[in-house]
Amino acid sequence: MRRRNLLQVGAGLAAAAFTAPLFGNSGRIITNTPGGPVKISLAQWSLHRQLRSGTLKVLDFPIKARKAFAIDAVEYVNQFFSDKARDQNFLSALKVRAIDHGVKSLLIMVDAEGDLGNPNTSERQQAVENHFQWVEAAKYLGCHSIRVNAGGQGSNREVSSACRDGLRALSEFALDFDINIVVENHGGYSASGLWLSQLLQSVDMPNCGSLPDFGNFGDYDRYLGVEQLMPFARGISAKSFSFDKQGNETNTDFARMLRIIQKAGYKGYIGIEYEGAGDEDWGIKATKELLLRLSRQGELHSE
Repeated sequence: MRRRNLLQVGAGLAAAAFTAPLFGNSGRIITNTPGGPVKISLAQWSLHRQLRSGTLKVLDFPIKARKAFAIDAVEYVNQFFSDKARDQNFLSALKVRAIDHGVKSLLIMVDAEGDLGNPNTSERQQAVENHFQWVEAAKYLGCHSIRVNAGGQGSNREVSSACRDGLRALSEFALDFDINIVVENHGGYSASGLWLSQLLQSVDMPNCGSLPDFGNFGDYDRYLGVEQLMPFARGISAKSFSFDKQGNETNTDFARMLRIIQKAGYKGYIGIEYEGAGDEDWGIKATKELLLRLSRQGELHSE
């Protein structure tokens, strides 16, 4: 069956729910703060140490995004609620918290549900079906996408062919829910912008795209990789680790990345994903300030 039963949304929640169009990069650039015309979201992974230690509760993530960082859009990571995909009480509580604090739920990053590029047909199909529950959860929360991985064991061609079939099957299921399936450059063959862009072109589904990450390219040229993935982008992961005294990220030239993003005509959210050591709150704030400063300087602007 292509369609699974959707979690039922109460009348009150349905009236208040956020909606997102198919293709998450549509719409004009708007201002998060008076500082500049760039839409900024926060990836839950940025706070992974706080979440794993219990210092921050999973349900309080949208609240912290708004109150601590003045960020009004979030990206969830299923690792922090892996057994809650069909837990209506949990999802309702998460949704209410986001809505009550004016926070949009953009996507769910999905890991550990099997390889969509598994060359074994039955195992690949099981991996596809394992992702169905997250498509449904994303729809319920008001997200526009789930982020998946193009993983698998085998040769370049074997994994590419298997991923094409797996992504196409999952995208067909998600199409009924108006949910995008977006693939991040996240290790293995997907660390190559060329390989991943060719894969997405071969999938040829209107709701299957990319989530370019500033990192995760290994030895591959990260700027070339992002440029190759931008035609398919439904989101952006602005990964950061450390900053110099001028507030610039030391691993990635953010100004150069933003010029690539602007040239591609992207108009969606740019997600902060801080992975550095030390104070996570500080790293998130430093990344946001860098994005806003570059926006004010004209590295990214609205039409």
